[in-house]
Amino acid sequence: MTSGAFQEHVTELRQRVESALVTELTGQHWTASLRAAVRYSLLAGGKRLRPGLVLLAAEVCGGVVEEAVPAACAIEMIHTYSLIHDDLPAMD
Repeated sequence: MTSGAFQEHVTELRQRVESALVTELTGQHWTASLRAAVRYSLLAGGKRLRPGLVLLAAEVCGGVVEEAVPAACAIEMIHTYSLIHDDLPAMD
């Protein structure tokens, strides 16, 4: 696989994660205020490196990438939480 093809593949995986995150945030179990807060922090952009690695690992190990998307989204949500949690003490 060429580096260009690899980058294209990683972009496709990133888009799968982004789409799954957006779909999750449209669920009925979110209150409007919580949905807005989560959207603000979770969908603010980013490289999506961690979920991409989860999907690549699933693929390399012979798994079904689509079945690994929920785990990849969970990793991204935990990462976003850690960034928010790290910033809280600085809020004076």
